[in-house]
Amino acid sequence: MTIRLTRRAAVTTAAAAVFAPGLARAATQDIPMAEQEALIPPAERRNTSSYREISWEEHFTRLDRVTLIADTRSKALHYWSVGGTDYRLYPTSVPMNEELTKRGYTEIVRKKIGPSWTPTPSMIANDPSLHPMPPGPDNPLGTHAMYLSWPAYIIHGTHDTRKIGRRSSSGCIGTFNEKIAELYELCPIGTQVLIL
Repeated sequence: MTIRLTRRAAVTTAAAAVFAPGLARAATQDIPMAEQEALIPPAERRNTSSYREISWEEHFTRLDRVTLIADTRSKALHYWSVGGTDYRLYPTSVPMNEELTKRGYTEIVRKKIGPSWTPTPSMIANDPSLHPMPPGPDNPLGTHAMYLSWPAYIIHGTHDTRKIGRRSSSGCIGTFNEKIAELYELCPIGTQVLIL
């Protein structure tokens, strides 16, 4: 037996599929809501659920010092205390493109509360209106900064919370000011860092 699908049959079938839940609900209007079967939409994938699980053991031989892994793919910063008894996850902003992304092993070499900001020569070449900024609400480094052994690469806060969860930085890893303040207290100079 051959089933032949005409255009009219296809449109009718599609319309029935679209309106079936509403028609089903309309047919139950005399039944109290508490007794009706729930119509549950399918789950949607959200940005916060896109964090991938990272295992420190895949990248370090031991946790003899505080450890950070910044995952630029899922835009998350993973923290482990010495010995791994405390694990935390922070949402971040990451570099805008691959050219700005430096990957590999480094460490925190300096920390600053109320950092000033100086744009790099390449940033000024792209936007001549940029200029050095003192600490304050317009400063792109937010309230706290932890400088890595690579020049001009920093884990820092941001006043512009729209950047978190996006490719929006010029090479740094950024997070909410309240989160960087927490990390600042947890991460001593010498904290081992991996940027993936």
